[in-house]
Amino acid sequence: MTKICNEKVPVESGKAMNDLDFLTDILASVKNMVNNYSYVLNEVSNNKLYDTFQTIFIETSLIQRDLFELMFIKGWYCLEEAEQKKIDETYTKYSNQMSEL
Repeated sequence: MTKICNEKVPVESGKAMNDLDFLTDILASVKNMVNNYSYVLNEVSNNKLYDTFQTIFIETSLIQRDLFELMFIKGWYCLEEAEQKKIDETYTKYSNQMSEL
């Protein structure tokens, strides 16, 4: 598989947290917040509260995306290019599931 990465920005190693450690921790926390807001949106019954939480959900999702992009730019987050065969298999699997519904 082909990895898609930028050149890694070096960070200091040692016991103290570095920029990579901080961003990794923040990204994980924000991802959890996005998941939790998703649950809230499924459960809240008041329309005004729903609108408020939806706005927070969208803003938090955008922050999560910005953090991912920053880590990707710094070479701290890599992607793997999927093989066409794997894409086709996944597409077929979910297309079959959809047709069963």
